[in-house]
Amino acid sequence: MVAAVRAAPTLAEKPPTELATMEVVPAGEERLSDAETASSTAAPNSSLSSASSAGSLPRCSSLSRLSFDCSPSAALVAAAACSPQATRPAPARASSSSRPHRSGDAAWAAIRAASTSAAAPLGPRDFKLLRRVGGGDIGTVYLCRLRFSSAAAAAASAGRADSPPCHLYAMKVVDRRVVARKKKLERAAAEKRILRALDHPFLPTLFADFDAAPHFSCVVMEFCPGGDLHSLRHRMPSRRFPLPSARFYAAEVLLALEYLHMMGIVYRDLKPENVLIRADGHIMLTDFDLSLESTSSPSLEAATDDSNDDASTSVSCFPDHLFRLKRRRRRTAKPQTTTFVAEPVDARSCSFVGTHEYVAPEVARGGPHGAAVDWWAYGVFLYELLHGRTPFAGADNESTLRNIARRPLAFPNSSGGSCGPADAAARDLIARLLAKDPNERLGSRRGAADVKAHPFFKGLNFALLRSSRPPVVPGSSPLHRSQSCHAAPVSTTAPHKKTKPTPDARFDLF
Repeated sequence: MVAAVRAAPTLAEKPPTELATMEVVPAGEERLSDAETASSTAAPNSSLSSASSAGSLPRCSSLSRLSFDCSPSAALVAAAACSPQATRPAPARASSSSRPHRSGDAAWAAIRAASTSAAAPLGPRDFKLLRRVGGGDIGTVYLCRLRFSSAAAAAASAGRADSPPCHLYAMKVVDRRVVARKKKLERAAAEKRILRALDHPFLPTLFADFDAAPHFSCVVMEFCPGGDLHSLRHRMPSRRFPLPSARFYAAEVLLALEYLHMMGIVYRDLKPENVLIRADGHIMLTDFDLSLESTSSPSLEAATDDSNDDASTSVSCFPDHLFRLKRRRRRTAKPQTTTFVAEPVDARSCSFVGTHEYVAPEVARGGPHGAAVDWWAYGVFLYELLHGRTPFAGADNESTLRNIARRPLAFPNSSGGSCGPADAAARDLIARLLAKDPNERLGSRRGAADVKAHPFFKGLNFALLRSSRPPVVPGSSPLHRSQSCHAAPVSTTAPHKKTKPTPDARFDLF
């Protein structure tokens, strides 16, 4: 899913009415599986060549990078009905597991209502594809919605107040024949296993999971109308985020990585293109086809306290024995703090995968790696948010890998020739994350616990981060001028063509 989105005809140019007749065209460069790359010395796959400049907007693209041109409806209060006339295939399955952090989400409530009211699990006949919004290495992503019953569709066409709300979703469709030819079936299966296990505010929610026709596998997830951090950064002044904004996004990504590592998952593909912006402005980390599944043993460890006791070093004119007992009592009464540690320290892989500008030195050298590669990529990620480029980008992929393995870290000159305490803390965090020796890298031993304790995040309440106001909240899109989605969006290849008042079968791939 880190492959580049290949130029392909839009759905308006392809008139098939069944998904089985639609060829899901893979895009981007080939990536090798773990077994195939154990002894490989080729460069890892990247979304696009690292030779492109940091200021170029289409540097990378991911399968789950959804268009920010569409925004979900503002009035999301009721559950959408499903079609009773739909014919569902036998192998169809729906995700019916509980999602505690989704309890107040109307889009999730609509899926739950459709699942419980239908005689069979949710399947392809319960969803209407609206348009293609992304493509990648092992699949294609479509914007979709739940189908309405005939009565609900009539109410929506008439614009009545009792018409059901239009909940938008992202459906990833994988053609198993194409994935089999590329020898990546296990990667697709691993990604689906990971999605089924996730339940976190900053990670994707798997709404439904089913098969379509004989060869297609589909997963329905949340649609993110805000685009990704790569695109958002290019809309910022000087193409970089202010430090408070970068700190906010870095903190949310840190919590997502902490959860993944707690689940024994090494992400291995962190970059701004894989950080999507939800409708509320918070992030969603996506794309798990490169992730490594391992095991983790979460534990509580005593927090290290390197601070010195001021009383023991203070100078006083009174004899020391008068205060010795009081100091001893103060030390014993001090509570011992503990830290939650969840790091898959036993994870090991020799796969040569990733995006060139974000791979760790151990990967660039072709050696084995573990969870520490995520903390290296996190340092590159934070560097790019703050400085508008990655720290080791070269003229081509080979020079980028050489720079990662050999060139020391350097920061651009700050404006005015000096930086404040917050900037100094950010640089110190990045420098410690970008230690070329994985054993010396911050986070390699205690994971997110060590990164959270860095002064860069001082004063930030991670527990309340989900309730904080994000730096940017996506606005409504002109593509959705009403609350009803009974009409298909206008094709981007024919911007002057009038929208039909009735459903367009060209978008009706199911």
